[in-house]
Amino acid sequence: MEILGLSTSPSNGEAYALVLSEAEGNRRLPIIIGHYEAQAIALELEHIRPPRPMTHDLLRDIIQNFSGYVKKIVVNDLREGTFFAQVVIEADGVTLNIDSRPSDAVALGIRFNAPIFVAASVLEEAGIEAEQEQEKSATAMQEVKEEKSSTATKNLSPQEKLTKLEEQLDSAIKAENYEQAARLRDEIEKLKN
Repeated sequence: MEILGLSTSPSNGEAYALVLSEAEGNRRLPIIIGHYEAQAIALELEHIRPPRPMTHDLLRDIIQNFSGYVKKIVVNDLREGTFFAQVVIEADGVTLNIDSRPSDAVALGIRFNAPIFVAASVLEEAGIEAEQEQEKSATAMQEVKEEKSSTATKNLSPQEKLTKLEEQLDSAIKAENYEQAARLRDEIEKLKN
């Protein structure tokens, strides 16, 4: 599976949906996760380094200090609407299977570039077929959002745009909105180049 993305859950403003996608298929697996777990995943996906290590960074460092690594993540069960996962760790020739929430497993696994697997039974029960039209619609909506964002600064000089974007970046980081911070960081880099 691959991480398709993170989105806010329409049913719960405090929750996010982690969407996994079949690497060689068209099924998606949405898993509802909490704000902090979504933040931990987004930070790593966007290569943003907070000033102090977060919990999953700490776990990575501990595992590495014991000469270990995360071999893979497996979402292995779904019971009464709750997903279960395992983090498979190798250290000194020993393989450990550690029970975990999928959100924590993925947040840790991406710090090791570990592959993500989902049991066939879980994907069969909770997987959703992706339709090409839905994907086209989502892409079009994203393009509209990006166009609106760039139009807001079009009439400014390059230096004014840079200043405005840097202010927005500072605000996003202070508000711990790391997804927006990553987008702003990319815009700033494009403008500087």
